[in-house]
Amino acid sequence: MRVLLDGVSLDSSSGPNSFARKLTSALCSRGNEAGVHVQEPDVRLLFIQGGSHTVPTALRLDGIYFNTRQDWRSMNEPIRRSYDEADLIIHQSEFDKRLIEGFFGAHPRSTVIRNGADTRKTMSIPPLQHPALDSFAQTWVCAASWRPHKRLTENIRYFHECAGPRDCLVVAGDVSGVLSDLEELGADRLDRVMFVGNIGQDELTSIYRRSSHLIHLAWLDHCPNVVVDARAAGCRIVCSSAGGTEEVAGLDAVVVEEEEWDLTPLDLYQPPRLDFTRIRSGRFDTQVDMTVVAESYESALKEIVR
Repeated sequence: MRVLLDGVSLDSSSGPNSFARKLTSALCSRGNEAGVHVQEPDVRLLFIQGGSHTVPTALRLDGIYFNTRQDWRSMNEPIRRSYDEADLIIHQSEFDKRLIEGFFGAHPRSTVIRNGADTRKTMSIPPLQHPALDSFAQTWVCAASWRPHKRLTENIRYFHECAGPRDCLVVAGDVSGVLSDLEELGADRLDRVMFVGNIGQDELTSIYRRSSHLIHLAWLDHCPNVVVDARAAGCRIVCSSAGGTEEVAGLDAVVVEEEEWDLTPLDLYQPPRLDFTRIRSGRFDTQVDMTVVAESYESALKEIVR
């Protein structure tokens, strides 16, 4: 099968693009031809939005806009046009399926395929060895493109309340957009917290391999690749029940319960404070191996090939 990937840049390190790179490799390893320059494709896999095409199109969606701080209606319009024109919708999570169908209505053909990680490559990367970490008993980690709804301060608060007194927390990613939140947190809360900024994927994976836990308490996240990648590296996941994160967090995840969202637009950048006494285990036993994910994509795409 010849699969044209559209709406992606395989050189980018963003979540959708890094997933596209891993998926392309996995599809090719299964005997398909896949990429952004495939000639005479049998099927097109479009990410998020794009124009119409002459070949059958599967649209992979990673959520839609609902933040009242943005013009979410107009921002959703090009996505909705692609949604209506597509032959198949691939949702990243059951949460996303409920969200998107709540805004756009049900599509005649849709499926849920959660994200995956290249587990073989992940486990080939050795755990990070660094003297700054050696004086601590365990390393915890969190990583994101930090915006208010990713709840960095709640991640740090959870670490201080629930980790051991000799553990440390590594924060990866640009925190410039949440500096005011960190200042309000106070210097004492930043004790044993290390900020490493934006780093490469292999370096981030080496931190995952070193870490016992990944904290990802983001509000209403969809299917975060950082959780999939960290879980593939052996981290235990700490996440919120709100959104789709729990669907890829595993049965051993620590899930902080919060109120269920009614799918109406809201101020995403004013997330509620979490109650860390409301803890339970994960409820989803989901595979995160990209070979399994690629097989699901292949089966779904074959259904719309003419």
